[in-house]
Amino acid sequence: MWAPQLHKGLSPLQLCRIMRPDDANIMGNVHGGIILKMIEEAGCIVSTRHCNTQDGDRCLALLVRVEKTEFLSPVFIGEVVHITAEITYTSKHSLEVQVIVMAENILTGGKRLASKAALWYVPCSLQNVSNIMEVPSIQYVSAEQEEEGRKRYEAQKIERMETKARVEEVMPPLPNSEDATKEPHTVGFSQSSLIHLVGPLDCILHDYVHGGVTMKLMDEVAGIVAARHCNTNIVTASVDAINFHRKIKKGCVVTVTGRLTFVSNRSMELEVLVDAASLVEKEMKKYRAVSAFFTFISLDKDNMPLPVPPLKIKGEEEQRRFEEGNARYLQAKAKRLADNRQQ
Repeated sequence: MWAPQLHKGLSPLQLCRIMRPDDANIMGNVHGGIILKMIEEAGCIVSTRHCNTQDGDRCLALLVRVEKTEFLSPVFIGEVVHITAEITYTSKHSLEVQVIVMAENILTGGKRLASKAALWYVPCSLQNVSNIMEVPSIQYVSAEQEEEGRKRYEAQKIERMETKARVEEVMPPLPNSEDATKEPHTVGFSQSSLIHLVGPLDCILHDYVHGGVTMKLMDEVAGIVAARHCNTNIVTASVDAINFHRKIKKGCVVTVTGRLTFVSNRSMELEVLVDAASLVEKEMKKYRAVSAFFTFISLDKDNMPLPVPPLKIKGEEEQRRFEEGNARYLQAKAKRLADNRQQ
């Protein structure tokens, strides 16, 4: 939970809805992508409202980055999800929104923390979406809170630039079915892709894809990869920073590809990349639009964690990605232990 940092009496945004069967997998667990989509919708609304409190062109807040998102508790069909989104920092041209997700059992009245996330938005003019507008500043509770927000802003800005440069590599082609059946628990065995034509229902104003739609597709592909590797029920445990490198417009064909990068005894890390190309504008070449790392865990029929099969590494590139994933795993583990000691 964060301390309020409200601007001119602007209240946090609250959304809620009941989880339906089409929100969940065959085991009854709500897809992480559904939660991500709801988180982004809340962030977009509160950011757009705030940026339009000033005079000048009307604008729409577009998602550029999602910080590490933790899925702390599974959500099930029939539960009510409550989303609370609040602006916690503003720079000249961007704003940070922090979101918490509570799951409510409406039969018992019990509530629990299901997820939390931090998102970054930039306001784009409705007259010209290439024009990034200035963000109205918020009033902070203290100078220390403003300084902490500034540090988060600088850190994500650097990491976003580094990630954009790193993820330009091309995904290897999917293995043919004959090779795949011979080598279970390899990267190629579980690597999966999804192709989606962006239509009107996927878009917000000015025919650009809603960030939540993209994140839902990414979670679906990551889930397929994880399920193929484990052959069990799997759930999203967390999502590392999601970086939106370029906008995706209506009429584009997006290819969402996921592959395993690292496996520990109880979890698996997957890299998911989104490439886009126009279906009608032939001069537009395919480009890297979004990138992220997802972490999944394997569960038994009672939703208890299961061991994850080891990943068979082939080649220097897979070894490099495995070592990088191991470093991220150890860093995240150290951070969790440090956070637990502070509580």
